[in-house]
Amino acid sequence: MVEAAPDRSRPVPGILTFIAADIANFILFFGYFMVERMAQPALFARSAALLDIRLGLLNTLILITSGWQVTLAVEGARTGHMPKVRRHLLCAIAVGLCFGVVKGIEYATKIAQGLTPRTDAFFTFYYVFTGIHLLHYAIGIALLVATFARARADRADPGFIDWTISCALFWHMVDLLWIFLFAMLYLQGAR
Repeated sequence: MVEAAPDRSRPVPGILTFIAADIANFILFFGYFMVERMAQPALFARSAALLDIRLGLLNTLILITSGWQVTLAVEGARTGHMPKVRRHLLCAIAVGLCFGVVKGIEYATKIAQGLTPRTDAFFTFYYVFTGIHLLHYAIGIALLVATFARARADRADPGFIDWTISCALFWHMVDLLWIFLFAMLYLQGAR
């Protein structure tokens, strides 16, 4: 029987400050995108139609599923059930890695079609935004792997719980940013 660790976790201001600042930067980027989109609506619609909405939707489902697994891992950490933490983190990482594979396939396909950052303003935004997101994604995967490595202990101490919550908050930010990117980039070209 696993003895539950008392839930002494508290909000982690450092990660919350980072997330707020990061999201503020993305809001500025998204605002600039919208200004350019309003200035060139036909070009943006035509270019967005060249994206594969199925791949964008698949990546959305991948990140949401991975985020759900991370939430279950946090629950396990809060209750001191370390096997649950490890199991759900492993699932989150495995599912999350699929995002990178799909994004790599999508990039390779677009580049093979001659669609690069130099194609037009839309594709410049597409590659910059998805590239910045991919960097956040890679950091998030590294944090999940580090959390999994720390989850080898038999009990979750308060430091581990705070760490896990911080990593989960970062991973959920990656999810949220992708949902906005999916709507901005992929759905505007949907027919």
